[in-house]
Amino acid sequence: MPAKLNGTSDGTPRRHRILVVEDEYFVALDIEHRLTQAGYDVVGIADSAPSALRIAEEERPDLAIMDIRLAGARDGTDVAIELWERLGIPSIFATAHGDEATKRRAEQARPLGWLQKPYSPEALITLVRKVLAS
Repeated sequence: MPAKLNGTSDGTPRRHRILVVEDEYFVALDIEHRLTQAGYDVVGIADSAPSALRIAEEERPDLAIMDIRLAGARDGTDVAIELWERLGIPSIFATAHGDEATKRRAEQARPLGWLQKPYSPEALITLVRKVLAS
């Protein structure tokens, strides 16, 4: 089932656009590959807060797949909160850091879901489909 959003101005369907925020290079490439295979457009891969915010401002994705630990001083929770509050972009957290304290801190970002690493590619695609369908 291809991932689509409302039609474009010429009547063709528009695919959902996703930003991947992950500082582990090979993990990010695998997520990109899986999402592309599932019919989504990956608008960029970011490994830090500044790059994630820059890509989000330029590309306005429908969703961000967000790791908690990122390169640099700011973490994925900070980025997800800013994406939501400033740009209205929701996030799914895909992280090894899903303890209760982290989840409470991330509530302000209003995450659409959590995936605990390691997770299967099928779990990622299932969650993305579920949140983008609602």
